[in-house]
Amino acid sequence: MFCRIFTTCCFDLKVNGQKHVPRHGGVLLVANHQSYLDPVLVAVRLERPLNYIAKSELFENRHFARLLRWLNSFPVRQGAGDVGAIRETIARLEAGRALIIFPEGSRTNNGELLPMERGVSLILRRVKVPVIPVVIDGSYQAWPMNQSIFQPREIRLTYGPAMELSGLNDKEIVRAIEKTLRRMLEELRMAA
Repeated sequence: MFCRIFTTCCFDLKVNGQKHVPRHGGVLLVANHQSYLDPVLVAVRLERPLNYIAKSELFENRHFARLLRWLNSFPVRQGAGDVGAIRETIARLEAGRALIIFPEGSRTNNGELLPMERGVSLILRRVKVPVIPVVIDGSYQAWPMNQSIFQPREIRLTYGPAMELSGLNDKEIVRAIEKTLRRMLEELRMAA
């Protein structure tokens, strides 16, 4: 409730397309990553809890690690082909949980999409769940990578319909997700 009030008052958060996120069963949300605000923004207007993959460095402080785990997060070692994190992701999806992943691998340094990492395709070849694309615009302006604290800015977020990725190879999956997120981001910006 606090986060809903905070994001509405501080960022005039407008969200569309929540109907595309299934209320039950495993689902993978794939989103662009503009700022530290993004995990909260993606979850705050959904009626079900999300699970998160977070870079392992965030778990180094034991108090912050406790908070992350309480928020259904688990660590991934970036750039290391973390098999344990992939297994945990698959297990959570198979258990019927909703999970968010930022396939760019890190926050953008200019507000635009970065190339997608291959890890998302490794997950999707092993588990069959709906894949919901999510685009966020404005969170980079609210909290750019080089600033230590956020500032009030307008933020928009859209959930798209489930993507059809069956039968695609790794490169095609990554390409389809990137193409969809780019198109949705462009449409979101044109509608503003």
